[in-house]
Amino acid sequence: MKSTWSMDPPLKFAEEAPSSEQRAQPARAESIAASCLSIESDSSMEPPITFKENNVSTAKRDHQSKTNSKNPNDLLSQNQQSYLSAILRIAEERAIAFMKKEMRQIHRVLNPDCQEFFEFFESDEEDEGKAREGVVNITLRILRGMQQHDLADKLETREQVIACHRKFKSGLRSKCQCVFEGIAKQGNPTLLNKIYTELYITEGGSGEVNNEHEVRQIEKVSRMPVSTETPIRCNDIFKPLPGQEKVIRTVLTKGVAGIGKTVSVQKFVLDWTEGIANQNIQFMFPLPFRELNLMADNKYSLEGLLHMFFKEMKEFKLSHYDDHKIVFIFDGLDECRLPLDFHGNEICTDVTKPTSVDALLTNLIKRNLLPSAHIWITSRPAAANQIPAKFVDQVTEVRGFSDLQKEEYLRRRISDPKRADKILSHIKSSRSLYIMCHIPVFCWISATVLERMLGETENRQIPQTLTQMYTHFLIFQIMQMNDKYHETTNMNLLGNEDYFLKLGELAFQQLQKGNVIFYEEDLRQCGIDIKEASVYSGVCTQIFREDFGLYQAKAYCFVHLSFQEYLAALFVYLCWVNSRENCKSQNVELQGLRLDSTMFTLQVTAVDKALKSKNGHLDLFVRFLLGLSVESNQTLIQDHFTQRKNTPQSNAEIVEYIKQRLGDNLSAERSINLFHCLNELNDHSLVEEIQSYLNSGSLSPDILSPAQWSALVYVLLTSEDGVEVFDLRKYGKSDEFLLRLQPVVKTSRTAILSTCNLTKNCCSGLASTLRSESCNLRELDLSFNNLQDTGAKLLSAGLKNPQCKLEILRLAFCGLRRDGCSFLVLALESNSSHLKELDLSGNSTGNQSVTPLFTMLPRCQLETLRLSHCGVTRNGCAFLASALISNPCRLKELDLSHNNLGDSGAGFLPGLLNNTNCKLENLRLEGCGMTWKSCAELANAFSSLHSSLRALDLSENDLQDSGVKALAAGLRNPDCKLEKLRLSACGFTERGFSSLASSLRSNLLLLKELNVSKNFPGDKGMGQLCASLKQPSCSLEKLCMDRCDLSWNACVSLASVLGANSKLRDLSLSDNDLKDTGVELLLTGLLNPACKLETLRLANCSLTESSWDSLVSAFSSKSPVLRNLDLSRNGLDETGMSLLFSVSKVDVILQ
Repeated sequence: MKSTWSMDPPLKFAEEAPSSEQRAQPARAESIAASCLSIESDSSMEPPITFKENNVSTAKRDHQSKTNSKNPNDLLSQNQQSYLSAILRIAEERAIAFMKKEMRQIHRVLNPDCQEFFEFFESDEEDEGKAREGVVNITLRILRGMQQHDLADKLETREQVIACHRKFKSGLRSKCQCVFEGIAKQGNPTLLNKIYTELYITEGGSGEVNNEHEVRQIEKVSRMPVSTETPIRCNDIFKPLPGQEKVIRTVLTKGVAGIGKTVSVQKFVLDWTEGIANQNIQFMFPLPFRELNLMADNKYSLEGLLHMFFKEMKEFKLSHYDDHKIVFIFDGLDECRLPLDFHGNEICTDVTKPTSVDALLTNLIKRNLLPSAHIWITSRPAAANQIPAKFVDQVTEVRGFSDLQKEEYLRRRISDPKRADKILSHIKSSRSLYIMCHIPVFCWISATVLERMLGETENRQIPQTLTQMYTHFLIFQIMQMNDKYHETTNMNLLGNEDYFLKLGELAFQQLQKGNVIFYEEDLRQCGIDIKEASVYSGVCTQIFREDFGLYQAKAYCFVHLSFQEYLAALFVYLCWVNSRENCKSQNVELQGLRLDSTMFTLQVTAVDKALKSKNGHLDLFVRFLLGLSVESNQTLIQDHFTQRKNTPQSNAEIVEYIKQRLGDNLSAERSINLFHCLNELNDHSLVEEIQSYLNSGSLSPDILSPAQWSALVYVLLTSEDGVEVFDLRKYGKSDEFLLRLQPVVKTSRTAILSTCNLTKNCCSGLASTLRSESCNLRELDLSFNNLQDTGAKLLSAGLKNPQCKLEILRLAFCGLRRDGCSFLVLALESNSSHLKELDLSGNSTGNQSVTPLFTMLPRCQLETLRLSHCGVTRNGCAFLASALISNPCRLKELDLSHNNLGDSGAGFLPGLLNNTNCKLENLRLEGCGMTWKSCAELANAFSSLHSSLRALDLSENDLQDSGVKALAAGLRNPDCKLEKLRLSACGFTERGFSSLASSLRSNLLLLKELNVSKNFPGDKGMGQLCASLKQPSCSLEKLCMDRCDLSWNACVSLASVLGANSKLRDLSLSDNDLKDTGVELLLTGLLNPACKLETLRLANCSLTESSWDSLVSAFSSKSPVLRNLDLSRNGLDETGMSLLFSVSKVDVILQ
C-alpha cells in the first residue's frame, strides 16, 4: 500500500504524450485482478486523448492499427483495455473540471462578505445535487485534516441551510403548481402555468375602507380606461413605480371576491420556486389568514410558527439569518378572525420568543420582527383598513377582466364558435350581466349556464337578470350532483332540500357577520354534520367547497361571495313561503325580516335594511330576494324546493315603494342598487322615461321628479360608452344640474363645466367630490363661471385633501381676486397636491396676488401656469424671474399674455431663460406691450446653450422689421431649440419676411411651425419666403399666413412650394383675397406627387361655385394627399362638398 511503484504518475493537464520513462515502469503484481490492472497500471496507459468530436473512436482505431499483427486474444484484451482507459481519461477530465467549479463555489460561500449563497448549490437535477454534496463532504474532511475547524464549521452550517432551502423550495413548488377552477380539491387539478393569464394590477390609492358593495366597485372599474392606470406585473409587486424612490417593503393588494388575488399569490410563489423571478429572495412564506385563524388559541415563536407550516424548515434557524431577503405573504385579510391589535399587543423583537399569533403578525407588519423582511397582504376592499396606512408602503388593486379579456375567456371556454358568438351577444345585451363578467368567477358561471341552455334547446328563455342566471346555475348543479351522487351511493338527493336549507342558513348567518370562510363550528351551528359537509362538498363542488389550503387546514366556502348572497336570499324566501316549517334550526335569527308577514312587507323590510347598511353588504342579497319573488323564477325552483304558499302575485307595490325611496336623498350607490332591484323585478319604466327626455332634448330641472333625477344618474353611469368625459352643457347649465349629477362627475375623468352659469353654491359639493377616495376626476374646467373668492376657498379645501388626485384645474374668468388666489396657493403648497396645470386667466389678481403664487412654484408640482389678462406688470415679472432663478422648479409652460409687461418687464425674462434652474419650454407673451427693443436679448436667451425653450409666442407686439431681424439672427444660432414661433400682428413687412426667409434656409434650424398672420410680406417678401420653403434644409411643417393681404399672385409661389419636395403639412391662407384663380393655381401644386400637404385653410378667400368645379375636376383625375379643407365663410353651398368627398374623401368645412 505504501510502495512507490503502485503510484500513478502525476496528472498533466496538457495535450502531450507521456514520456518513455513513464511508460517503462514495472507492472503490478500478478495477484492484482486484471480489471484493476487495466485501470491503475501505467503499462496499459495510452497517450492522453484529445477531446474533440469522435475522439474516443479515433483512439480506438489508432490502437487497433498498431497491434494488428499480435495474437487475436491479446489484441482483443488490449483493445478493451485501451478503450476503457480512454473513457476513464475523459471522465477524469470532467470530474476535475466539476471539482474545480464546485471549489470556486465553496470559496464564494466561505467568503466573509458573501450573504447570498443559496443559489450557489441550487440544481434541478437530483443526481447533480448529490454529487455536489459529495464535494462538500470531501472538502469538510480535508479542512478538518488541515485543522481549519472554523472554516469547516462555517461550510457545514451553510450547507445545512442550503439543503433545507432546496427541500423547502421543492415542497412549495409542488403545493403551488396546480389550481382548481371553480371546483374543490377533489376535482381534477390543472397546471397553473397552463391556464394562468397575467392579471391587471394597478396602483390602488390608499388602504382606507371602501363602503361600497363589491359589485358597485366592479361597475366603476369596468368604466375605467386601462390607459389611465399604472400597470404592475405580479412579479414586480415590490418594485417602486416610475418616479418612486422609496423602498417598498409592505404591499397591500385589494380586490373584490373572485377577482384573482389568491391565484396571483400562487403564481408569484410558483415563479420563485421555479427560478423564473425574484431570485434575489432567499425565502418566501405564504401564510393564508384562513389557516392562521385555526392557530389563534396557541402561542408560537415566529420560528416555531414557520416550522408548523413548513416541515422542511425545522433545521433552519431564522435567528441566524435575519439579514437575508425574506417575503411573508398573508393572503385573505378579509378572512382574518384575529383581532390584529396593533396598539394593545406586546412588542416582540425575538423570533424565538413565543407569543400569540396575532402579536406575531402585528409585530411583523410593524417591523419589530425581522424589520428587513418584505410583506405582501391581500384583501377584499372592505377589510383593507385593518392594516394602519402608516405600515403600508404601497397599495395596489387587482382589476378583473377587461372587455377584451371577457371575450377571450368565453371563446376559450366555449369550443363552438357560433355558440360563443350567441353567448357573447346575449351577455352584452344585459348591462348588469356584462358588468358582472368583469369578475372571472362570474364569467365562468355565465359560460356554464348559457352553454348548457343553448346546447339543450333554442326555445328556453335565456337569463336576463342575475337572479335568473344564478337560479339556472343552482338547478344545473343540483341535477349534476344527483347524477354524480348515484355513482357512489344509493342515497337520493333529489328530494333532500333540507341540506340546501342548511347551506342557505349558513350563507345568511355568515353574510350578516361578513364572513366568506367558515370552519367546523360555523357548520355545526347550522345543523350541518361535518362528514355530511365533506360528502356534499365532494359531490356539489361548484356550489360549496371544502378547502384544505396549502397546508391541509380544513375550511369551507361557497364558490363565490355572490353565490353565498344568492343562497342567503333563497333561504329567506323559502322560509317565508313555507312559514319556516322546513327550517329545522329553531335558533335562526333573521335580523328583523318578518316571516309571518306578506311578501310586500318582507320586501320592504329587506330594502330598508339594505339602504341602512353602511357598507352595502346586503345590496346583492336584496336584489336576489326581490328577483325570487318574480313568478318566472319561482317556476324554475318549484321542482326542486317545496313552496307551500300560493305565491304568484303582482310586484307593483314594491316597484312603487322603490320609486318612492329613489325620491329620498340617497347616496348614488344606494340609488343605483335600487335601479338594479327594479331590473330584477323587470320594471324599466323610469329608465325609459329618462331615455325619452334625453332623445328629445327636452331635459329640464323643472320637469324631473327626484326619482327621475336618480334615473338620469343611473343611465349616465351605466351607459355602454361610459363617462370618460362629462360635459354638463349637454344636460343643463345651473348649480342644480351639477349638484344632481355629482355622482357622474365623480366617476368621470374629465369634467367640462365651463360657461354653465355656476356660482359659489356648487363649490362645496365639488370639494366633497374631490375628497372622495373613489373619485376618478383628473381634469376640471370651471372657466367662465362666477365663482368668486368664496368659491375658490371652498374648492381649495378639496384640493388640499390627500385623496384629491386632480391634475388640471381651469378657473379662467371666474371673478377671482386676491383672496381667491391666496386660497389656491395654500392648496398648491400642500404635500398632497397633484395639480400640474392651473389656469387663472382673466381674473383680477394683479401683482399682489400672483407674487405668493410665484414664490410657491419651486415647492409644488405645477408644470403649466396660465395668467393671461391677470393685471401682471413689470414688478410681477421681476418677482417671477427672481423666484425661478433662485430655485429649480417643474414649470414648463407659462402664459403671461395680455399683461402690461412692456419692454422693462420683458427685460427680466432673458436672464430667467438663460438660467440652468429654468425648465420653461413654452412661453406666451402675446399682447404684452413689447417693442423691437426686447427682441435682441430674447433672441440671445432662447438661442443660448442652457435654454430649454421650444415654443415662443410674441404675437400682437409692435416688433416691426428690426425686431424680427434680431429674432431671425437668434434662430440661426446652432444652440437654438425653438420649434414653434408665433409672430402674428407684429407690424413687420417684406424686410422682416426677408430676415425670416434667410433663417429658414439654415441647415441647423429646428423650426416646425411659423405663424406670421396679419403682417405684410408684399410680393418680394413672399417670393423670398417661398424660395426658402423649397430648400431641402427647411424643416417647416406648418405655416399660417392668414390676413396677410395676399392676392392670387402669391399662389404662384405657394404652388411651387407644394410641388417641391417640401415638408409642409399644414397651410393656412384664410382671410386673403385669393379668388377662384388662386385655387386653380394651388391645385397645380396639390396634385404634384411631391406634395405632402394634409390640411389647407381657405376661409373667407372670395371663392365662388366655380372653385367647386375646379376641385372636383382635379381630384377626380388624381387623389391628393390632402385630407382637410376649410372653405368656410365663402358663401358656398353643400352640393359641391358632397361631390368632392365622393371623389377624394377630403373632409370639407363650410360653416
